[in-house]
Amino acid sequence: MSGVGVISQLGDARTGKLADNLSGFGRTLRRAGVRVDAARMALAQQAVLLVGLRREDFSAALEAVLVSREQDRLVFRELFDAYFRNPNVAQKLLAQMLPSAESRAEPIKRRPRVSEALAPVRAARNAPRPREDDKVDFDAAMTASDLQRLRQADFNQLSASEYLLVERLARDVPLPVPRYAARRTRPGVRGSRPHWPGAMQQAARNGGEVFRIPRLQRRQQPLPLLVLVDVSGSMERYARLLLAFLHAATAPRHTGVAVRRDVFAFGTGLTDLTLAFRLADTDAMLQMASHAITDFAGGTRMGESLAQLRLHHARRLVGRRTLVLLISDGLDTGAPEVLAQELGWLRRHCGRLLWLNPLLRFEGYAPTARGAAALQRQSHGTVAVHNLSRLQELAGSLAAVMRQ
Repeated sequence: MSGVGVISQLGDARTGKLADNLSGFGRTLRRAGVRVDAARMALAQQAVLLVGLRREDFSAALEAVLVSREQDRLVFRELFDAYFRNPNVAQKLLAQMLPSAESRAEPIKRRPRVSEALAPVRAARNAPRPREDDKVDFDAAMTASDLQRLRQADFNQLSASEYLLVERLARDVPLPVPRYAARRTRPGVRGSRPHWPGAMQQAARNGGEVFRIPRLQRRQQPLPLLVLVDVSGSMERYARLLLAFLHAATAPRHTGVAVRRDVFAFGTGLTDLTLAFRLADTDAMLQMASHAITDFAGGTRMGESLAQLRLHHARRLVGRRTLVLLISDGLDTGAPEVLAQELGWLRRHCGRLLWLNPLLRFEGYAPTARGAAALQRQSHGTVAVHNLSRLQELAGSLAAVMRQ
């Protein structure tokens, strides 16, 4: 039987076409932040015709043509299992899309992106079936003006759905970390020292003649990062989004090299998030961080938190070349003299201290609070981080601070 015949015979019992199911699955992937366009959906239909309807082959074919980023692979697999869940008739298309089994004892734990993407699907299944003449198929696409508005919108003013969309967009913003000349060398075109082993190898290939003496140049390595994120109540909406942004922007898949990242959250105390940042998936990192932080949306005692950093984690500052990103609005409730003392120690033991302040969104802002005034005095630079456009400008701000 030809592939077209299989598709016609095994179509969904309610719509009669496999193409409708694939289109619905593609829209669900887009809601979860997976980059799926019309060209990929056309490839998906061709792939299904080639591999057939066996569950493993069907899933592998769709994953091969629809997933282009490693961070979306686990999201795809969870969505596939949830969207095409019907093991008894898997050989008959995997497209029956039956509702969840009533007899499940425990709810399925899914990633936030998967749960949000499946919410419209569950609502549509429970809603009464519309008449055929009232049914309208509409795949909404965000216009350029909508994207521009979201790039300029303050994170604290976004609705819940806009916040989730902006968070996913922030994960694609690059952040080239400034580099420095390391002590180790490598063969190159320019350098201060000749590379004699390389010269001997060239001579052996050219009958003993040395035509050019290669040089040794110093390796360029990204600066080690120390990230301090304020998770107090006034920073609640900024903290999660900036953690997701920094995790994705400094990952090896974006930077091309491994960047040393030491990350701490502080409120009334200090929480080490470095292990969470070693996870490849940003959703998994956020989930692990939420379990680790016990003082989220509480008060801010920045001085006491920095004292814990000095007493227990001073070795995280590498050779006085570490770039420190301190994310806070400066609304500290601790003793100002303690904060000034600890900030002074931090400035002396790092390469640059950059203050990322979301309150710079206000025109005419002045650091009148005691914590903000101390940060203003001790930091090498201050940058606004209240919307997507500011995050896109952060790389240039880092380079400008390093040139000072």
